[in-house]
Amino acid sequence: MREQTLPVPPFLTREADINHRHVVGLLGAGIGGSLTPVLHEAEADRLGLAYTYRVIDLDAIGQPAEMSAALVRSAADFGYDGLNVTHPSKQLVQEGLDELSPEARVLGAVNAITFHGGKAVGHNTDHSGFIGGLRAGLPFAATSSVVQIGAGGAGAAVAFGLLGAGITHLVIADIDPARAEALATRLAPHFPDSTLSVTGTDAVAASLQAAEGLVNATPIGMAGHPGIPVDPAWIHPRLWVADVVYRPLETQLIKAARSKGCAVLDGGRMVVGQAAASFELFTGIRADADHMLATFQQAAAA
Repeated sequence: MREQTLPVPPFLTREADINHRHVVGLLGAGIGGSLTPVLHEAEADRLGLAYTYRVIDLDAIGQPAEMSAALVRSAADFGYDGLNVTHPSKQLVQEGLDELSPEARVLGAVNAITFHGGKAVGHNTDHSGFIGGLRAGLPFAATSSVVQIGAGGAGAAVAFGLLGAGITHLVIADIDPARAEALATRLAPHFPDSTLSVTGTDAVAASLQAAEGLVNATPIGMAGHPGIPVDPAWIHPRLWVADVVYRPLETQLIKAARSKGCAVLDGGRMVVGQAAASFELFTGIRADADHMLATFQQAAAA
């Protein structure tokens, strides 16, 4: 998959400093404000690791998303230990990889890449990040029946995580029911002990009445996508409610759910969970998720 070698851009050049045992980066667009570098470097400092984390922002370097795979190859050739990957590159990087983890293959999306033994391997830690956050933040959440809003990239990872955690019945709702159906069809063979059903977001009220949990896996609620993914009148106090959005942490969904007396989980836990998982992939050392969460909370409040 590495037919051509591109000239190394200056932002990919490893510094000639023997103390930099780990060099990693984040590849995506519009990511200058990402908190992921802070999480990684603070954890590395705590562990006494020499660790450099760089932001490879397609917008800032003037490169189209279609260059994602080529940038992965360049990073591998010039000694990077790993890359985190975010929008819009999670699918596009796959042409620059030698292998995919089983989870990344099923999900069709990569958010972490390791370079080892001459191979670039794509992973997906979004699903484990979400479930790790759910277990830590809502350890007593009932999981017999859960409604998930969103069947895009984040939705695929969240659904995979929920089903892997043993959800008995998962309802996937999307503004495009065909997309929800496609995701359910893709995941169902891997989780034969669970039941999946789909609906449109405008017809999810009945499913919510019977559900124990609600997860927002859409961008709705972000600073650039204000709003709430479901009618607040459909939220009842028997639900626990989780959001993958972390900017802001207090989304309209979280506020509405809290006002109804629901147990809530903001998007910070997923960010921390996937960061901890990718840190371990890059270094072989288990990260302290509680320490990373404290770092996240401090950085998010700044």
